[in-house]
Amino acid sequence: MSEINTENYGELLVAVKQRILTAQYEALKAVNQELIALYWDIGKLIVTRQQGETWGKSVVKNLSQDLQAEFTGIHGFSAANLWRMKLFYETYINNEKLAPMVREISWTHNLVIMEKCKDDLEREFYIRMTRKFGWTKNVLIHQIENQTYEKTLLNQTNFDTTIPEEALSQAKLAVKDEYTFDFLELGDQYNERQLEQAILAKIESFLREMGGIFAFVGSQYRLEVSNKEYFIDLLLFHRRLKCLLAIELKTGDFLPEYVGKMQFYLAVLNDKVRLDDENPAMGIILCKSKDKTIVEYALKESNKPIGIATYRIVSQLPQELQNELPAPEQIAKLLEGL
Repeated sequence: MSEINTENYGELLVAVKQRILTAQYEALKAVNQELIALYWDIGKLIVTRQQGETWGKSVVKNLSQDLQAEFTGIHGFSAANLWRMKLFYETYINNEKLAPMVREISWTHNLVIMEKCKDDLEREFYIRMTRKFGWTKNVLIHQIENQTYEKTLLNQTNFDTTIPEEALSQAKLAVKDEYTFDFLELGDQYNERQLEQAILAKIESFLREMGGIFAFVGSQYRLEVSNKEYFIDLLLFHRRLKCLLAIELKTGDFLPEYVGKMQFYLAVLNDKVRLDDENPAMGIILCKSKDKTIVEYALKESNKPIGIATYRIVSQLPQELQNELPAPEQIAKLLEGL
């Protein structure tokens, strides 16, 4: 018997393991779709029967008891869950877009979205984000409670004039208007270096708050131009847009001159760091506060894709900004990019 070629066998092992993982994922996805379909049908049966009969609320209690007695060891048929199935069906039956999408995420995720989101557009946003980024239940709850939907729609960028149309929706969804860094252990007074160090100490939480599709490249990323050194506070990579993302951290108000500095960084990144198969770099300037009008003027003539955002330790979307959310048709168009 001839000896096994170690290199070739390693490749075979990797290929087989990947195929097994793919099969497991597809099997789990199929099981989930069947489970959601079952819950949908049970909800539908309860709704239609209650409409045609004079049954009161007690029917759900009785149905729960009988199902649990018949299918011992199978969870999910509690009275509370049957009521959720009814609400699930009623929530999505008249929405042709969302009805098929809810089958692509778990029942637990569906419950969180259904109970915590106030309208169909917000639900669509979180369904799409959960499906795309594989958010766990706790991450989903965190994103909803931190108002990621509203903060994404309110972002201030110049992407309309600096990003190609085919990537525009993805780029807009990559930047929030405000980020919540409630995981940072900082006192009332801190400088930019201390802010950066606190972020690096909690880098996984930071990347999750940034949207979950970024990879960390480095901090104080060194650039050299004409024998002079320049350092970018944080450098990330957007995996879907396939581009570098430079982040500048500021502990005070936004100043217009920050845009010029970011444009310089992006120009150097594109010329000296970007790989041939990557798209042009983007930038985010993270400030403690900003004046929206000053930001608009600062970005007006910029020719590099830059977003201006704020951060806070406690999540709170000011009431006056609630009225500035885009129109529903604009939101729906943006969500198509997810």
